[in-house]
Amino acid sequence: MPRPHGQDHWPASYPECGSNAQSPINIQTDSVTFDPDLLPLQPHGYEQPGTEPLNLHNNGHTVQLSLPSTLYLEGLPRKYVAAQLHLHWGQKGTPWGSEHLINGKATAAELHIVHYDSESYESLSEAAQRPQGLAVLGILIEVGETKNPAYEHILSHLHEIKYKDQKTSMPPFNVRGLLPPLLAQYFRYNGSLTTPPCYQSVLWTVFHRRAQISTEQLEKLRETLFSTEEEPSEPLVQNYRAPQPLNQRMVFASFIQVGPSYTTGEMLSLGVGILVGCLCLLLAVYFIARKIRHFHEPFSLPGGRD
Repeated sequence: MPRPHGQDHWPASYPECGSNAQSPINIQTDSVTFDPDLLPLQPHGYEQPGTEPLNLHNNGHTVQLSLPSTLYLEGLPRKYVAAQLHLHWGQKGTPWGSEHLINGKATAAELHIVHYDSESYESLSEAAQRPQGLAVLGILIEVGETKNPAYEHILSHLHEIKYKDQKTSMPPFNVRGLLPPLLAQYFRYNGSLTTPPCYQSVLWTVFHRRAQISTEQLEKLRETLFSTEEEPSEPLVQNYRAPQPLNQRMVFASFIQVGPSYTTGEMLSLGVGILVGCLCLLLAVYFIARKIRHFHEPFSLPGGRD
């Protein structure tokens, strides 16, 4: 996977970007440690985030949606309230775009929902500079067969913020629909912001299951936005950071993984393969049984008697 340009120079201007607990990482599932104390995450207020419009912003690096503090998480050491969400993606013609990797494999895109510790800090900016001041949910996104209505709430407004620093308002929607199923299955580690200043203040939760969007939705994400103001236009693509060294950090899992890790598409293909295999086996048994039965039938001449 190629490294988007510029990242190697971040530490020169932002020293923490070169520190030893950076994000994202490549999660090797055979090296994670099961932690039975990791509780299922419970998002509150996600289904109905108030009645006020939400602000959508092209900041030149990503598309960012502001979230009200009525959204918060339970299942973490402290109360973390939501602040914003944003996306990372690749470019047309490439299969990758996520920041986190699972066993060396990236997905098409990744959603980050950023929360901060409201029990200890007054604001997001203050919490961002403190250990575990932030809690970020990482949702890996893969391509599926159907359009995802929750993601469409965001993607349908991208044409209104094509250029850097453009903003628009959009109606509130069910943010819970952006999350994958089975929130109890996730990976946990201590890391950083994935963009400068790369503060090492993030308690990361990367979900095991993936969300899905359609090919059309992925194309809209990759082809609508620009990282520049008006002309000359520079497409906003490949806004993911390359995986960083794990160093001595531990990665924990809230679940025990049995067997290899498969994507939803791989699981579907595997299921179809197993079904076809079973049908072939049943047909083989049927024809063998017929042949054996025919072989053992008594032979008699026409018109003969026993």
